[in-house]
Amino acid sequence: MEKVKIIARYLDGKMIKGFTQDFSPNKPGFHIFPLDAPNESVEILLKELKAVFFVRDFSGRPEYDERKHFAPEERPSGRIVEVTFIDGEVMVGSTVAYDPKRPGFFIFPADPQGNNARVFALSKAVRTVRYL
Repeated sequence: MEKVKIIARYLDGKMIKGFTQDFSPNKPGFHIFPLDAPNESVEILLKELKAVFFVRDFSGRPEYDERKHFAPEERPSGRIVEVTFIDGEVMVGSTVAYDPKRPGFFIFPADPQGNNARVFALSKAVRTVRYL
């Protein structure tokens, strides 16, 4: 499997930036090769996380104002949702497999120019999901 850039965000606010090759939403954990120690893998347990952000760039663009809606000509797969995390962060995107009884679900952000290509949100870290 190809290495992908991720940022693992913990429920307590801590985060680890790095690469993974073995993430699976159906497993209890995965490994990350952190940016600050690229030759060492760290085991990450999903039960400790808020979300896994699959990013285009590790530094992002803090000044960028991410769009919180789909353009009229865009036809996203699945249902359009507004997800509010327990820490107050709000994300708008689409999902094809939201089920609050599952450990988590993927969100595909509404803004194709944003830094997140997709996000795996852990259900226990979500306050509300609203269909738009």
